[in-house]
Amino acid sequence: MTRPPRSRKSAPRTDEPAEIPGSGARLAALRMLDAVLRRGDPLDQAAPPLLRPVPRADDRALALAIAQEALRWLADLDALIDGATRLTLPEDAKARTVLRLMLVQVLRLGLPPHAVIATGLPLLVGGPRRLAHGVFSTIVGSADKGADLLPPVPSLPEAVAARWGLAWGERAQAIAAGIAVPPPLDLTLADSEATGQWAERLGGTSLMPGHVRLPRGQAVETLAGYEEGAWWVQDLAAALPARLLGQPQGAGRALDLCAAPGGKTLQIAAAGWQVTALDKSARRLERLSANLERTGLAATVVAADALTWEPEAPFDAILVDAPCSATGTCRRHPDVLHRMPAIEELSVLQASLLERAAGWLAPGGTLVYAVCSLEPEEGEAQARRLAGQGLTPVPVTADELPAGLVPTAEGWLRTDPGMFPEQGGLDGFFAARWRRG
Repeated sequence: MTRPPRSRKSAPRTDEPAEIPGSGARLAALRMLDAVLRRGDPLDQAAPPLLRPVPRADDRALALAIAQEALRWLADLDALIDGATRLTLPEDAKARTVLRLMLVQVLRLGLPPHAVIATGLPLLVGGPRRLAHGVFSTIVGSADKGADLLPPVPSLPEAVAARWGLAWGERAQAIAAGIAVPPPLDLTLADSEATGQWAERLGGTSLMPGHVRLPRGQAVETLAGYEEGAWWVQDLAAALPARLLGQPQGAGRALDLCAAPGGKTLQIAAAGWQVTALDKSARRLERLSANLERTGLAATVVAADALTWEPEAPFDAILVDAPCSATGTCRRHPDVLHRMPAIEELSVLQASLLERAAGWLAPGGTLVYAVCSLEPEEGEAQARRLAGQGLTPVPVTADELPAGLVPTAEGWLRTDPGMFPEQGGLDGFFAARWRRG
């Protein structure tokens, strides 16, 4: 089942509820949902200021979990609401939004209905509390009788389902299945030779050297190895493009283009390259610099626009991790499913960045292009566009990837959230590689 994207014409009211324990977390979740669905804001940008008034860390975590799960199952929650009332609740009605939040707490987070009612209905200040209470009780009553109310696979928004159906055919259903559960915690190790040691010490598993996977919900700062910078958080798929640069022969110079927040910069530096990390956002580079300090790795950090910046000398290796729609991160950022990406505009920017980077590559140098996108216009189409510009394609090989992951027929890397379901899945990424001369 699919449903259209939410209307953004008007905002649901978010008046302050009565002061009830836990109501602050629910109000923050309500406002986060409003920011994403009405204004089109990315959740990771909207959340921090909205969570700031919530004093307890566990309540902040709960608020974020409520918003994320509501976005993950939005179409199916709406189907339940529509089936439980004869009235037509507008897509942006506050009562609908509150019901989404209330239902997801019971159906996905396992909270008791009485607690959800006590903290949810006060959000409807001056609103139809009786209606919301009745709809909620009708739906939850079905669950009490053993009904499996949500499907095993979330329904995609109509626009996303249509786009991915054209791009990936039957694979779109596997991608949707990969969105159903929030992802585990992936760590990239500074020293890949210590993989077994860190997997055992942290109680995790490894899908390839230099990687450790832990169950979600870990407090990252409290884990062994954090303070000494032995690892950093990075999805396994996100860690693959930088690996494709290999290791330098001698004092190789590498450029990480659009580098913030820095996971790939850390990888390239750990591999032995002399790294220049370039990004136009000075604020986001602050996080990169903090990670360099924590890990003890070195890089030259440059805040500049890659479309106007010029290097002093060519590079032996360049990674273009281009700005994109980020639809490949939908299992950890379900808000991307409800924000229409400007794919055409982004593809123009990607092509410009890739063309400029190709001109900065030294003879014999390696260029890797990557995007965390499931849109072929941002991945496969860009790789085809680069053909005939003096670069030789270098196919990705299976031994460079986790066991069970194979390159495409063209020698490219393509991952999606439906892959490795038994092991916890992957983000969606595309990467391709070339060499000059």
